[in-house]
Formats: sequence, structure tokens, C-alpha cells
Amino acid sequence: MKLHRLDDYRWEIPAEGGMRVPGLVFADEALMKAIDKDNSLKQVANVAHLPGIVGRSLAMPDMHWGYGFPIGGVAAFDVEEGVISPGGVGYDINCGVRLMTTALTQEEVRPSIKPLIEALYRDIPTGVGSRGALKLSRSEVRRVLEQGSSWVVGQGFGEPADLEHTEEGGAMNGAEGEALSERAVARGLDQVGTLGSGNHFLEIGRVETIYDAKAAEVFGLFEGQVTVLIHCGSRGLGHQVCDDFLKLMMRSKELAAMNLPDRQLASALISSSLGKRYFAAMAAAANYAWANRQVIMHLARESFQKALGLGPAKLRMNLLYDVAHNIAKFETHEVGGQARRLLVHRKGATRAFPAGHPDVPPAFRSVGQPVLIPGDMGRASYVSVGALGAMAETFGSCCHGAGRVLSRKAAKQKAKGRSLVEELGRAGVEVRYSGRSTLAEEMPEAYKDVDRVVEVVHQAGLAKKVARLRPMAVIKG
Repeated sequence: MKLHRLDDYRWEIPAEGGMRVPGLVFADEALMKAIDKDNSLKQVANVAHLPGIVGRSLAMPDMHWGYGFPIGGVAAFDVEEGVISPGGVGYDINCGVRLMTTALTQEEVRPSIKPLIEALYRDIPTGVGSRGALKLSRSEVRRVLEQGSSWVVGQGFGEPADLEHTEEGGAMNGAEGEALSERAVARGLDQVGTLGSGNHFLEIGRVETIYDAKAAEVFGLFEGQVTVLIHCGSRGLGHQVCDDFLKLMMRSKELAAMNLPDRQLASALISSSLGKRYFAAMAAAANYAWANRQVIMHLARESFQKALGLGPAKLRMNLLYDVAHNIAKFETHEVGGQARRLLVHRKGATRAFPAGHPDVPPAFRSVGQPVLIPGDMGRASYVSVGALGAMAETFGSCCHGAGRVLSRKAAKQKAKGRSLVEELGRAGVEVRYSGRSTLAEEMPEAYKDVDRVVEVVHQAGLAKKVARLRPMAVIKG
């Protein structure tokens, strides 16, 4: 694999063979050494073979090997000639991050952290096969699929103001419940309001450092403040949607004609019947994920109030923002001096629109869109803000987290003979979990240094640092 270093934070993969565009990877030298150990650079080059790709095949500093596309991959496609690819979205459609702020300080919460995390663990269903607070009929699931967060807010799970601080208002246009298989719908009957397992989590944190005072003020952040971070997605329903459409696309005549280097890149033309059906189903699964995070947030608000004996006015737990990753969205971007409508795939990457962009909620438009970048459960997470460089180079995209550096198998091997609960406790982090193997898979050393990852996108001008959050307590599936 040829790799040309452009500067301290950018590396180019030249377009060769069947590549239609070059690849561009954002990383510093140390991160690139880790990236070079898996096949994710090859996946960046493979994505560049897809019909209708525009600009470059992109990868963020948290990148690692994934299904078809690398996790941390971004690619935009012309709506007339381009394709839509389930591998460019991922199995956990609209896995995303939601950050809530509170009026509380770490000094007020620390003495009650154990009963608080116990209450959250009790009230929010967690783990493989967990069932949620809502038991829905098939007709109700379809309302969730088409209306997203707004439907569950209408059922009393949150406030209308929450929708204003959620990407897409918590519901993508073009979603169709009828585009999903019966199996996918069945898997969504009882999983709204569940955290799930794997890398999903709920974290109570504190604001450790403020880097941008103006943006922090707009976001409602202050040093010592207690925050709540939720990371989860569309659960079994989204997984089923991905699986269903991969099978259909792998059997299509269109795919054979594309002559792709990897069958995991199975795709359909955006304009085709199959491509339109997948987009409608993917958008519906994305809406399901937003509804899921909305219900979890409501449950967290109630747990805080009961565990701490506080009313809503004293707690003031407000949604700062909810950002999606693992999604494909129609957006307008400038390419070669011309405005073009594109389908932007972000897999393990998040939107990062700058100040003044019309798609940034009015509350944040003066500074830019909040960008939420969780790290691992033992170290830190970041709040950043979208910057102009993202619009120039990455179709308004940024990294979504720290990114794995150890496989799940390797992490479990490294955790043998250790008490991760005690180690985290000594670092000041209370942890609750439903599966010991999941805890081992998610050990801090399994992830890259989030400080380094965030510094790359900060220095590259994709998203600027606003605040650093330090974990106080974590729930893992």
C-alpha cells in the first residue's frame, strides 16, 4: 500500500488500479503505526473503487478494520451515478452519542455516586437481549420508525425541546416502516429504551477542562459540572436491516457489474429500486435509534431525581446534543466550486458542521454544531465544535470516538488475571456491567488515546476542542 505523508496530520493513498479517487487519512505518526497493523488502509482504497464516489475516500484518526468500509470511514456519492452501501453505514444503524448537562457539580454528586449508578443500572435495561420500558405493537413500532424521537416524546418520554437539540430533530425524512422485513420489526418490539451491550454505555462524567470559553457558554458547560453521556443505537432492529439488505445486494446483477475488490462493499445504485428501499429502511432504523436514546435519557432523568431527591428545577438535566454516526444522509456540499447534492456515508464518523451552517440548530449556529467524541471508560471524552476545515475536506465530518486498538479477543486475553473493577475504582470510576466478558473487551487499553485522536482533528481544522470530560461512573452492557 503506497502512502504519502502530506503533513503532520494527513496521509494520501494515491489512486491506482481501479480506484476512482485517492484516499485521505487523518492521523499523526503514532496513530498511523497502530492503523498500519490492520487492513483498514486497504479498506480505504477499496471504498475508492465504488461507482460515483466524489472527492476522496476518507478515514478519521480513530479508524480501524470494519465490515466493507473501515470504521472511521467517510465517503460521498453522486446521487445520479453513485451507490448506497450497507457496509458504509454499518450493522448498528445510527449508533450515536447523546450528552446531557446538569446544574450539579462533582462535589455535590460524588458522595452519592454509588447509589446513583445503582439506580441507573436498575432503571435502564442493559446487556444482550435486554428488554425496554416500552412494549410496542407492530403498528406502534412503525410509528417509531417513521416519526423517531417525536413519537416517544408524545408518549411522555421527554420534552419537545429535546427534539431541537437532536440531529435531524430526531427523525430522518424518507423513512418507511414498510421497507423493513417482518423479522426486523419483530426485533424492535421490546428494545426501545435499552442500552444493549458491546461498546454501548451510559457514563456520568464531570467537565474537567474548558478550552473554548465562548462555545462552552453557548453549550451550557462549566468546569466541575456533572454530565451524562449515552452511547447506543438501533439494537437488533438495525442489525437485521443491514443483514437483510446485504443479502439482497449480494445477489443483485448490479453488484456483479461493479467489479468491486471486496464483496463486503455490496451496494446498489442510489437511484435504483433496491437502493431506494435500503435508504428508506436505514432511515427508519435511524429513527428507531433516536427514539431509543430519547427514552434512555428520560429514564436517566427520573433516576437522577429519585436517587438524589431532586426536582427537575434543581437538577436541570438538559440535552446538549445528540449526534449520529453509522448513517448515510443526503446533503449539499461544494465540490470543485459547485454545489452538489450528495449521499454522504459516515461509518464510525460524525457530522461536524461549522458556525453559520443552516443545518446547525439555531441555539448553536453562532459557534457551530456540537461534536461529541467519547473515549474509553477509564480516561476521558471530549466535546468539540464543527469547524470550516471539515466542510473543505471531509464533507462536514469528524471522528466519532477513540477507536479500537485491540481486538475484542486480544482485550480479553490482556484482561486475564486482572480486576478491572478495582483498577477503575482506583482511578475514581465506579462501574456496573451485565457481562464480565464485555467489560474485558471494553477495557481502557483496548482503545486508542482519545487525547491524541482529538488533537489530530483539532489541528487539522475539522473540529475544535471545547471541553474535556472525565468519567465518574460507567454502565456497560
